[in-house]
Amino acid sequence: MWLKTVELVITLALVILPAPLTADARAPTKVHRIGFLSAISPPPSGLAPSAEAFQQGLSDLGYVEGQNVAIEYRYADSKPDRLPDLAADLVRLPVDVIVAGGSNAARAAQQATRTIPIVLAAGVDPVGLGHVANLARPEGNITGPSAMSAELGGKRLELLKEAVPTVSRVAVLFNPASLGSVHQWREMEGAARSLGVQLYALEVRHADELERAFATATREGAGALIVLRNFLMTTHRTRILHLAAKSRLPVMSEQREFVDAGGLMSYAPSLADLYRRAAGYVHKLLTGAKPADLPIEQPMKFALVLNLKTAQGLGITFPQTLLVLADEVIQ
Repeated sequence: MWLKTVELVITLALVILPAPLTADARAPTKVHRIGFLSAISPPPSGLAPSAEAFQQGLSDLGYVEGQNVAIEYRYADSKPDRLPDLAADLVRLPVDVIVAGGSNAARAAQQATRTIPIVLAAGVDPVGLGHVANLARPEGNITGPSAMSAELGGKRLELLKEAVPTVSRVAVLFNPASLGSVHQWREMEGAARSLGVQLYALEVRHADELERAFATATREGAGALIVLRNFLMTTHRTRILHLAAKSRLPVMSEQREFVDAGGLMSYAPSLADLYRRAAGYVHKLLTGAKPADLPIEQPMKFALVLNLKTAQGLGITFPQTLLVLADEVIQ
């Protein structure tokens, strides 16, 4: 009798125990919302290379868009005055973290929020521009991998001088509305003095000022041109290179896209690598890290790209030292 009673109790307990959760009944996976803020326009074919690299970095860390992450893209279409409104829109959603593509985007994001973490991808001198207190401990809501391109201005000038040893006057084309470009210009002035090169600033805020800028370069006797990275320059690179070819000016740039389109050479950190590493920062922030505790990392991959066909057309012979250093030589 006693055994039957025990069996009855056990049977009843098993009946009233909740059934195990099926896959469909489990708690849904949290979908993290990421804001991606950029001053440029996306290409008609889809994502910009920087956004593709960022997405690849997220994928490598196990994030799948639509499953556990949603990315809100905001592009200023080469109009930097739109960035503050776009940043404010991301804050209103709200997003869990904002990825800022460049110094102007970071400034707009930081003005829009002091609480949502911001990852500055490919920022130029974040300390000098006031984005963070210091590299080791940012002490705010912004962190990320730095391009530190300003420090590379002297190196670009040195490589250009090595390719064109006779050059003594170099024009520098940049947009004064770009925080990073202005800072690079100032850094480059010091490097030019040590190399015995005279620099001329060609400030261009709008595309219709390009012809005037090249007329100034010709009048000042410039023997080469350095183009500083900015959405305006990137958008109008074909036109810039056409004007440079008419003036027979060899072009050194930060972006290899200029070399692909006929520029002489480029030297810069790998933007694809920086945006992939930005994904690593986002992962740390989404899993509990604070931006103030994540050090600003220096660039790790650099690329020197040379255009042999352009050099031959300008009567330039690359020294063997440069050819050995080059990561890519376009024939």
